[in-house]
Amino acid sequence: MTVNVVYLDVKIIFGWRGAMSSEDAVDHLVSGWKSALPEVDSSPLQVFSRITRLSQRLDKVRRGIFADLNLQIWEFDVLSALRRSLPNFELNAGELLAETLVTSGTMTNRIDRLVERGLVTRIKDPSDKRIVKVRLADDGVALVDEALTRLLRHESALLSLISSNKQRELTQVLKDLLLPLEGELLGSIPDRTTG
Repeated sequence: MTVNVVYLDVKIIFGWRGAMSSEDAVDHLVSGWKSALPEVDSSPLQVFSRITRLSQRLDKVRRGIFADLNLQIWEFDVLSALRRSLPNFELNAGELLAETLVTSGTMTNRIDRLVERGLVTRIKDPSDKRIVKVRLADDGVALVDEALTRLLRHESALLSLISSNKQRELTQVLKDLLLPLEGELLGSIPDRTTG
């Protein structure tokens, strides 16, 4: 797949309109709320509705890429966690839980299914036989590497629509918004409307 084809895919999937219009669906939505509830500040929708819409479209692209490889998103998440676990591509169940944020019952089921597909194996920890580790099999390495390569090709094409400087700025702004939420500090965010 050439860069031009990927670029075209991004334009089609994300509904790129180019110079046709400088307004998007969120502009229309915000305008409607300004008319319907003029006393309420609807400006947060300018940011968060766009994040939501972008997330939904990115999820659709991701699902399509993974479907071509007969891979579910949850499978990619588990395989990715193992692939990043150098040098042996292995984690115990507790470490996998922390990486993927699912319950232990869900993780057991997921590991079982990945074992059945030959993508991971269970091994006893040599230092403590009570601990079972999950190791990425060679087929799992090949699959997750291909999935990530395809995903990054599409995401790079999308990011190429904005400058490197804007990419860096966007990265920092999103990080500034995400860090308090990841730290579960939402309740301590100051109310700036009261001065």
